[in-house]
Amino acid sequence: MINETLDEIRKKALDAIAQAADPDRLNDIRVSVLGKKGELTGILKSMKDVAPEERPKVGQLVNDTRAEIERVLDEQKQKFEAALLDAKLKNEVIDVTLPAKKMRVGHKHPNTIALEEVERIFIGMGYEVVEGPEIEKDYYNFEALNIPADHPAKDEQDTFYIHGDLLLRTQTSSAQVHEMEKGRLPIKMISPGRVFRADEVDATHSPSFHQVEGLVIDKNITFADLKGTLDEFSKKLFGAETKTKFRPHHFPFTEPSAEMDVSCFKCGGKGCRFCKGSGWIEILGCGMVHPHVLEMSGIDNREYTGFAFGVGLERIALLKYEIDDMRLLYENDSRFLEQF
Repeated sequence: MINETLDEIRKKALDAIAQAADPDRLNDIRVSVLGKKGELTGILKSMKDVAPEERPKVGQLVNDTRAEIERVLDEQKQKFEAALLDAKLKNEVIDVTLPAKKMRVGHKHPNTIALEEVERIFIGMGYEVVEGPEIEKDYYNFEALNIPADHPAKDEQDTFYIHGDLLLRTQTSSAQVHEMEKGRLPIKMISPGRVFRADEVDATHSPSFHQVEGLVIDKNITFADLKGTLDEFSKKLFGAETKTKFRPHHFPFTEPSAEMDVSCFKCGGKGCRFCKGSGWIEILGCGMVHPHVLEMSGIDNREYTGFAFGVGLERIALLKYEIDDMRLLYENDSRFLEQF
């Protein structure tokens, strides 16, 4: 009777295994036949009803049936796993003959291109590039540059004050004061960097922009040295045919002071839309370092003289690449940036 029951359990289990569609179904069969409450386990529990002399034989039959079912279950499980692996490998096949995905590589920003060109020109003339802090003391940003406490440039509507006498620098000239205080003369330097002013954002203004300031201090420096330096700079930046023109102006830290124009590199000075018909384009401010500025930095103004100049980096980029809106430099529009 038990033999017939075992044969029936074995045949039923093997048929179910053969028809199983996935590993989950195999697990269900394993539990229903071999589990704690499975059919074979139930037969083992009923061994108490079997004659003692028959128990070894019946136990052996149960174990043989269990071993056969487990073997077929394992074989079928391996087949499912092999099929799954094969399908996965087929989905992950790489066609090495396909073209690779094109990598988008970044490039230099127009401001960076302009700055590197300016630095290359002045380094070629023997200048040193010096950087200064963006958070500056009032003294270095204003007082040491001959801008007294009641000067309009110190009004809070123009300057970002942080706390007490700390502020965001409004000009990179403060780096020049730090350099002058070191007392290592002569000085021949430019100081590029970011500056901050409380301006509204429009096509030609921004609360954050970049300047390149220059300073030369030595014995017997004259305005002729300043003119010759800036004329050479303009020719190397805008072309050998460029002419320069100086107009009187006023800056607190230079005396005499001037603004410099360059001949329009679009029309050659004939007059066009780019130069508004004048043939000239304003490019920078400059002048001889004020004797009081030298004195405050501990330099003997009877023995040493010097000149200084400052140009907006964005202005150079706008002019050189014929960009009509400064905001394009900061909006990260790839359609614009990819042109450079």
